Amino acid sequence: MSKPLKILIPMGGAGTRLRPLTGGRPKPLVSLVGKTIIDHVLNICRSVPNFEEAEFIFSINAEMEARIKEHMTRFYPEMKVAFPIDRKMRGQSDAFWPAKDLLDGPLLVLFSDTIIDNDFSFLDRETADGVIWVKPVPDPRRFGVTIIDKSGWINKLIEKPTEMQHNLAMVGCYYFRDSASLLSAIKEQIDRKLFMKGEFYLADAINILLQRGLKMRIEKVNLWLDAGTPEALLTTNRYLLDNERESTGDWVNLENTIIVPPVFIHPNARVISSVIGPYVSLGDSTVVQGSILKDSIVGNGTHITNSSLEGSLIGHHVTISDKSGKVILGDNSWAVS
Repeated sequence: MSKPLKILIPMGGAGTRLRPLTGGRPKPLVSLVGKTIIDHVLNICRSVPNFEEAEFIFSINAEMEARIKEHMTRFYPEMKVAFPIDRKMRGQSDAFWPAKDLLDGPLLVLFSDTIIDNDFSFLDRETADGVIWVKPVPDPRRFGVTIIDKSGWINKLIEKPTEMQHNLAMVGCYYFRDSASLLSAIKEQIDRKLFMKGEFYLADAINILLQRGLKMRIEKVNLWLDAGTPEALLTTNRYLLDNERESTGDWVNLENTIIVPPVFIHPNARVISSVIGPYVSLGDSTVVQGSILKDSIVGNGTHITNSSLEGSLIGHHVTISDKSGKVILGDNSWAVS
């Protein structure tokens, strides 16, 4: 690559599908197996060519600006990151527009709630004008899909198709050899008002590029995890615990407790007279006493006593006592019977 790779991660959405968990916390900073969602996304990018020279661009909204900047300064001080503000929040394509003055040369786009298993090291040898990562799905009607010709080139994208015949769903990862051409297509898309339900989808801008003769191909992924809904977040938590992030041997603050693997328990968490697992993630300085937890994610500094919870998402510094069933609670909240 003649210029450093730019990596754009749009994250300006309000995270409404995860509320109340995201009521006071940006979705990229929601806990997931001892890290945040954005930590997992950034880890995916480490295989790009010359990662140390890559320049990150986080398209964010004004409300999350301070929190995202604080997280990156604390945990990733070595990374080059710009934070353009998406003030209009009119969809995927519109999120690129505040970053237009920062984009030139090759561009990798990765949505902030997409976790895939992929090796990006081939990008410095890529000869196509663009690449779209896809995964075959049994029901494509909830996704954007690619239509390819007999030679394997993409000839059209369809957002949320009504038919089942095309099942290569776009997973939220894209590569463009020339970001200027994408910006030109987005400008045309906005000028022509090509939107759906008030949002400008990236698929329409890419269709403009394809009509102009851009050559794009697909790259299939074996693993595609989502973190955009409560159900998807719990599914992703299960997968990561099964395959990557179970903590074994770090359980130093357990008293009279049964552990049912797989689980992640932060070394600073404390568990007393409880049953934890399977598929539970406990954050830093969390305290659980006299409780049973299954299939749940618990943030930092939370206190849970005399409760039986399953399928729950719990933020930071939450107090829960004498509750049973499923709860979804944001930061600094409480549920006490």
